[in-house]
Amino acid sequence: MGLFDRLKKGLQRTKELLQTDIRDLFKSGELLTEEKLEQFYSKLILTDMGVPAAREIVDEVREKHFGRTVVIDEIWATVKARLKILLKGSENTLWDVENFLSPLAMAPTGPTVILVAGVNGVGKTTSIAKLANLLHKAGRKVVLAAGDTFRAAAVEQLTMWSKRIGCDIVTKPSGSDPAAVAYAGCARALETGADVVVIDTAGRLQTQQNLMKQLEKIRRVIGDKIPGAPHEVLLVLDATTGQNGVSQAQKFSESVACTGLVLAKLDGTAKGGVVVAIRQQMNLPVKYVGLGEQIDDMEVFNPDNFVEALFAG
Repeated sequence: MGLFDRLKKGLQRTKELLQTDIRDLFKSGELLTEEKLEQFYSKLILTDMGVPAAREIVDEVREKHFGRTVVIDEIWATVKARLKILLKGSENTLWDVENFLSPLAMAPTGPTVILVAGVNGVGKTTSIAKLANLLHKAGRKVVLAAGDTFRAAAVEQLTMWSKRIGCDIVTKPSGSDPAAVAYAGCARALETGADVVVIDTAGRLQTQQNLMKQLEKIRRVIGDKIPGAPHEVLLVLDATTGQNGVSQAQKFSESVACTGLVLAKLDGTAKGGVVVAIRQQMNLPVKYVGLGEQIDDMEVFNPDNFVEALFAG
């Protein structure tokens, strides 16, 4: 199955909402009325794209099509164009899907440090392994730092992945200070001339203030060892999360200044609209998407492909 088909499958839930519930609102040959536009707005909210984005889309459709005879393909073209603009953000971001490193801000000199965070159960450790695999395939020497020291299974899982990928890993005994693991990972990268350090952290709810402060400490320690680090702070978001994803992005960004999202578990149950809300409200872009459980099931996020997959038959 090609990337586009996998995206279509992963976005099936949102796609069905758009292509059945919403498409049924618009009948070719009818006039587009305000009542239809308000119904359209209500349906868009169900995709989890958020009120501001839904309103912006409806306003654009109103401006271009209100009072005119409905031509469904023209309305969808307007919706798709606005969604692409919303997902690309003010800087009009469109990464090269063939270049796995294109979404990452790499350090000009020395190792690039990538800190990865997220709530419990979002697929963070697996996403880190996938990212490390992408970096390894792109010819970068990678060090993993197993900073989820409270969950032995996470360290074991990441150690197993590191062996499969063929990259270095730094671990410490269960219960160790996660900041010490992050520091040791940076030190190992400097010693060995590694290109990238990817640091795992324990899953935590965005409301757990003590654990969020621990993340802040990890960030400080990284910066002490490698000035300018971390160069990327990626928040792993479960694609089934819905509007709670906005709260996660806000709270994690307050603690560690997130630079982008990894959208995990895009497996058919997803409501993909939340990435539109996060992009618009916080200007946080999706950088990668996880499309399955295998090590190669991660791709560079492309807003154009994402939107086209939402509307594809």
